[in-house]
Amino acid sequence: MRFLGAVLFFISTMASAKPVVIGSKKFTESYVLAEIAKHSLGEAGISVEFRPGMGGTIIVWEALRSGQIDIYPEYTGTLAEEILKNADISPEMMQAELAKNRIGMSPELGFNNTWALAMRREAAQRLSIRTISDLRTHPELKYGLTHEFLDRRDGWPALVRRYGLRTGNVQGIDHGLGYEALRTGSIDIKDAYSTDAKIGENDLVTLEDDLHFFPQYKAVYLYRLSLPTNALAALQKVSGTLDEARMIRLNAEAERTKNYARAAALYFGDASDTAESFSHKLLRWTARHLELAGFSLLLSVLIGVPLGLIASRPGFLSQIILGLTSAIQTIPSLALLALLVPLPFFGISVRTAIAALFLYGLLPIVRNTATGLQDIAPSIRESATALGLTTGARLRRIYLPIASRTILAGIKTSAVINVGTATLAALIGAGGLGEPIISGLNLNDHVTILEGAIPAALLALLVQFFFDLLDRVLIPKGLRL
Repeated sequence: MRFLGAVLFFISTMASAKPVVIGSKKFTESYVLAEIAKHSLGEAGISVEFRPGMGGTIIVWEALRSGQIDIYPEYTGTLAEEILKNADISPEMMQAELAKNRIGMSPELGFNNTWALAMRREAAQRLSIRTISDLRTHPELKYGLTHEFLDRRDGWPALVRRYGLRTGNVQGIDHGLGYEALRTGSIDIKDAYSTDAKIGENDLVTLEDDLHFFPQYKAVYLYRLSLPTNALAALQKVSGTLDEARMIRLNAEAERTKNYARAAALYFGDASDTAESFSHKLLRWTARHLELAGFSLLLSVLIGVPLGLIASRPGFLSQIILGLTSAIQTIPSLALLALLVPLPFFGISVRTAIAALFLYGLLPIVRNTATGLQDIAPSIRESATALGLTTGARLRRIYLPIASRTILAGIKTSAVINVGTATLAALIGAGGLGEPIISGLNLNDHVTILEGAIPAALLALLVQFFFDLLDRVLIPKGLRL
């Protein structure tokens, strides 16, 4: 019995030591609310793992539903319209539906952040546009709308039907970049969140929703029902403490300082700079980036070279291998990540990013291995056979060394592709040098974007240099350029 009690105590200790994983969507307010949750749990002595900027609603919701994150900030309107698909659902019914997925909802945080359409104040006054209904008489206006808003049940298509709008110039654009496009006059109208700090900063106006199309979007935290009691208690302390004005101030602080953690610290009355140093962040981003690119490249080599050996031989199997690896390369990298996320074992995780990078890295290795072996002269093959070497010995001692320059060129190409493509892993919370790039896009801050883009480019150059050195070691002297 003592032994059993000790085992149970050990298991419970390990479970309590497991960090609580907090995620967020990739816009300023979601970052800030996630930072507030992280700070609240940290003050309660709870270990936290943070995955900010994971993407849109469906990606973050699926991560929570499948247990890959434990908490993320959400809005009641999004829950009703996009997740539960029931616009008339009551809060009690919402709680019951969420519980079926082992998910709970905190009390409302205290503010409503609904959708809005924003215009430059000068343009709205010049055209006498005050309400969304006024847009009916201006079909010439250019709209720049976020991709999520274009696809939502409570978004653009339903809004057009409700108001009877005539629009012929609508394009999808990132949320942060949309404000820059609005400021420069590239577009006339964009979708916004009513608590966006950029509305006031850029002297924009939000059009009155005179037909009351948009529902209430009260901010809440969604969490796994398996969340430890002390973590839930810490999270619920935030409930009812944020009104619209306070949230706008926090959003403005985050965008002014380019620092979400500082905005969250201000919520707790701490004006000191609690931000992680740039050098520490750069080290963390680079280490994760190397992990993603390195593991995926290793898998590509271990599987790609044998596939290339098979593909070097004429026949139907060779056509299938080269055809499939070529087809994978044509899938956009973001689409490949999205296709892998719903599959069992993958989801919103590092292994999903590694799997996508591995698939992208196959084609250069497979094709170069096959080409290098196919280009060996028949006379060399005949000489190798005449020496009486076995098939394996001919491959190891003659064919692979002769083809080594071509094979290594394929591996080098795959490595450089992986380093560049790995920046997209941040879209599913896998980290890496894509984190500052995505954050910079949200903030429309070129410096933050360059914090990720420049190290990624330098990393690609270092990889190139490393493989140039490797050529001197692995390629026989007589075959080197």
